[in-house]
Amino acid sequence: MIPRVLSFSNQLDLIRELKNIKVDDYGIKIMSAKADFFLIKITHVSSIAANILKQEMLSLGAEAAISRQSITGKDKKTACLLMGNFIQLKRLIEKLKLQPFRLDTIGRDLDEAIASYRKDRFLIKCRDYILDTKNKTLIMGIINITPDSFSGDGLLVQASTNGGYNSLKKIILQKAEEMIKDGADIIDIGAESTRPGAKPTEKKEEIKRLSCCIRALVKEFKVPISVDTYKPQVARAVLDLGASIINDITGLRDPQMRKLVSKHNAGAVIMHMKGRPRTMQRNPKYKSLIDEIISFLSESVESAVAFGISADSLIIDPGIGFGKTLEHNLVILKNLREFKVLGKPMLLGVSRKSFIGKILKVEPDKRIYGTVAALAMSIKEGANILRVHDVKQIHDVVSVCDAIVSRRICISNKAN
Repeated sequence: MIPRVLSFSNQLDLIRELKNIKVDDYGIKIMSAKADFFLIKITHVSSIAANILKQEMLSLGAEAAISRQSITGKDKKTACLLMGNFIQLKRLIEKLKLQPFRLDTIGRDLDEAIASYRKDRFLIKCRDYILDTKNKTLIMGIINITPDSFSGDGLLVQASTNGGYNSLKKIILQKAEEMIKDGADIIDIGAESTRPGAKPTEKKEEIKRLSCCIRALVKEFKVPISVDTYKPQVARAVLDLGASIINDITGLRDPQMRKLVSKHNAGAVIMHMKGRPRTMQRNPKYKSLIDEIISFLSESVESAVAFGISADSLIIDPGIGFGKTLEHNLVILKNLREFKVLGKPMLLGVSRKSFIGKILKVEPDKRIYGTVAALAMSIKEGANILRVHDVKQIHDVVSVCDAIVSRRICISNKAN
């Protein structure tokens, strides 16, 4: 019999294998923790603390990589890469609680990071709704009420040739009904294009576009209505009309936006964006891409919670295509699992994006297969919510991917 080299994407698969071997329940608890391996990078560690970390890890049968010159003391600061399993790291954390040189703080941060990273289920609170991500990737259907959407699906253009604003409400309701029937768990509606180079829309015009339909959407459909806006005045109007989620491309930077979300007990998507839509793609640069995005999202989450927003109402989004080059987008997608350290449900918006067009050399309406490829890999790497244009096709993709990842058959909404 040829030995198998096993690879498990989660602890449940490992536990299933141990049960198949008929391992004792207590043994399963111990062994599954030993097989839960981590590579954890900590930056800006003092050379003294780094050397202690290395010695403590070695004493536990684990390892820590630090700079060569930090051993001699020439480097005053170093990054540190810890390599060990769950049990070894928990023992390290207990030891660090008794150590000087800020190692107790490092221990607390490690403990929180590991707990957040291992979290695999989120209950997302947004006003009257609770969204559950257990064994299910949620789908957010995109409705654009714009004349200049990058994807060519702006309903304002369609309405202008069919009676203007008098027909807009009907068109939006029909679109939402179709998306929900096809499997959308959330409807995300936006009235300002945020494509690269887009000009801002006047607040009054944005509110006018949204006001014609938000109340009807809330009344007609039993799914959360999300509004894609970064303007507090617009957020106030749509929240008063019953919207459940604010999808803010600026990451809730405006205190007024945080205050409004908190007041209405709404959900919020905190997205990372470098710059503004009109200028964000002008040669964006990062010293350390993933570190900078995680740092921004972490600080934004902390600020939101400090303003009274429930921690269970927050969703993070690394901001694919917002102040990122093709290479940046690919790095984010390849390292998507690293964002799990924030302990928040993760939304991903790659649908028809330009990075797919650059790879395939096709226009937005021909990017469905590229979108599917990116999303399928993203589900495996921990994405919880997918913001998409093509709900029907992506629902099938999600159903199959969820069945593979969770090893459970997902019942299609379309069969109900």
